[in-house]
Amino acid sequence: MSFLIRVALPDTPGSLGRLAEAFGRVGANIQSVDIVEVTPGRVVVDDIVVSLSPGVMADVVITAANSVEGADVDSIRPFSGRVDRRGQIEMLAQVARHAHNVPQAMADLMLVLPTSMTASWALVLRTDGPITRVAASAAAPEDDGSTPERIDVDRARTLHPEKDLWLPESWTVLESALAAAPLKGTDMVIVVARAGGPDFLAGEIDHLHNLATIVGALLR
Repeated sequence: MSFLIRVALPDTPGSLGRLAEAFGRVGANIQSVDIVEVTPGRVVVDDIVVSLSPGVMADVVITAANSVEGADVDSIRPFSGRVDRRGQIEMLAQVARHAHNVPQAMADLMLVLPTSMTASWALVLRTDGPITRVAASAAAPEDDGSTPERIDVDRARTLHPEKDLWLPESWTVLESALAAAPLKGTDMVIVVARAGGPDFLAGEIDHLHNLATIVGALLR
């Protein structure tokens, strides 16, 4: 089984190597590493996908990470696949090929976006007039009429149920972390969610903004 562990490490030579050695000692095989953010305090936040042998509990990965000086585990959760930036390029190429067919282009986007954002699901909504769903990834809440009456997203940002009262309840179950961004130059917004968290960091919001900007430009 594979897990995605988010861990903060000192931005010093050898930190990631020591973490990899600790994972190796407990039989955790690293599948991919993605730098999520580098904080002003010279701390690097990494998303690392590791695979474990059947019957091995995720706790051993947390223990291994905590054995590395300066490492701080933020979260761990089951995760299928790898964090693969090359897959994002292929996704954007697919969007470009189908730019004349928006539903198909958005369906292509939904196939890759959750994995590229290490999210549980994603949606694309049209906001010009009645809110309608254009496309949704696997595991997204069903289109049961729970889409909001309005979408208050004019920039890439995190969403919070206590502030964004328009959020459908079905989006917020399991204490999901939510983020959204407008596809610039279109009347569409993308929404991504992580069931159970962790929260989307500032670096991830920047990444979502950049993806949305590119996709919006391709569709114009």
